[in-house]
Amino acid sequence: MARPSAISQLSAAMSDQPAPIYQRVKQAIISQIHEGIWQPNQRVPSESELVNELGVSRMTINRALRELTSEGYLMRMQGVGTFVAESKGYTAMMEVHNIAEEITQRGHRHSCKILLLTESKADAEQAAYLGLTRGEPVFHSVMVHYENDQPVQLEDRLVNPQMAPEYLDQDYAVETPHAYLMRVAPLTSGEHVVEAVLADARQCRYLAIDPQEPCLLIRRQTWSDTKVVTCARLLYPGSRYKLMGEFKSRG
Repeated sequence: MARPSAISQLSAAMSDQPAPIYQRVKQAIISQIHEGIWQPNQRVPSESELVNELGVSRMTINRALRELTSEGYLMRMQGVGTFVAESKGYTAMMEVHNIAEEITQRGHRHSCKILLLTESKADAEQAAYLGLTRGEPVFHSVMVHYENDQPVQLEDRLVNPQMAPEYLDQDYAVETPHAYLMRVAPLTSGEHVVEAVLADARQCRYLAIDPQEPCLLIRRQTWSDTKVVTCARLLYPGSRYKLMGEFKSRG
C-alpha cells in the first residue's frame, strides 16, 4: 500500500548538496528518524515505493536501506517489510560515566535492584586486583540497572574498603555506586577491557535475555591517586546497548 505522506516528507528532506544519491537518501531517512517523524517500529515505504516516488534507481535505494540496517537505524524482516529500529542505549567506551545519568539524558527512567551487598575476605585474585593482602576485607555488590523497567546492565563490583569505608551503608536506589565512589574517592585513572560474551544461566535471568544472545562485558578497574578503588564487571545485553567512543587526530 502506497504511503505518499511518508515519501513526500522524505523527498522534502533530501539535501541538494553534492553527494552520491544513496548518501542523500540515507541522510534524509536519518533526519526523519531523529526528528521523530518516523517512529520506532513504524513500517517505512518499500523499495518499489521509494524508487517510483523519488525517481532513483532500485540499486540506489537498496544500498541506502542495507547500510541503514547495518548501522542500526532500520530493521528488515523477510517477507514483512522494513521498519524503524528501536534506538539502543549507549555507554561511553573511552570514559567512565554514571549509567543513571546516561539513561536520564535519554529522557528515560533509571531504577536499580540490589542482588548482593556484603563484606567478605579477599581471595588471592581479588586481593591482587584491589592491591590488598589475601584475607583482608573486601566489599562486594551485585545489582541490575533498569531503563524504563527493562534490564540493561548487570553490575558486579568489588570495592576496596580502605578507599570507601561506608560503601555498604549507602542507598543505591537513590545514588549509584559510581556516583557515590566519585564523591568519596574521585577517579584519577582507570583501564578497561571490552569483550563479547555469552551470559550464564543466572545472568540471563537477571537480564531477561535468551541464552544465545550475545552480550558486551566491560571489565573496569579504577584508581584514585595510586590506590585501586574498585574492580567491576559490567554486563550489557548486546541487543539493547552499544558502545560509543570519540577520538581526534593529532596530525
